[in-house]
Amino acid sequence: MGKGFGELAYVRGIIKYSLSPFEQRAFAGAITSGVPNMFRRFRSQVLRIAPPFIIAYMVYSSVEAAHDKTMRKNPADFENDE
Repeated sequence: MGKGFGELAYVRGIIKYSLSPFEQRAFAGAITSGVPNMFRRFRSQVLRIAPPFIIAYMVYSSVEAAHDKTMRKNPADFENDE
C-alpha cells in the first residue's frame, strides 16, 4: 500500500547515529547539577519578580482594609433608636 512516512525516498551519503531510549539516562546529573542550578536561577530572578508581587499584595491589603472600614455602620447614627 505504498511506503510510510520517512521511507518515501532513499537519500545516499547521509549517516544517522542514534542512541536507544533504553540506553539513555534521562535524569543524569539531575541532583548534582540540577538542584544547584535551580537555586542559582532563583537567586538571579527573585529580585526581579518578587517586588511587584509584594507591592501588589500591600496595595490589595490596604484597599481591603479601607473597604472593610467604610462598610461598617456608624454607631453615632443609631444612638436615639430604642
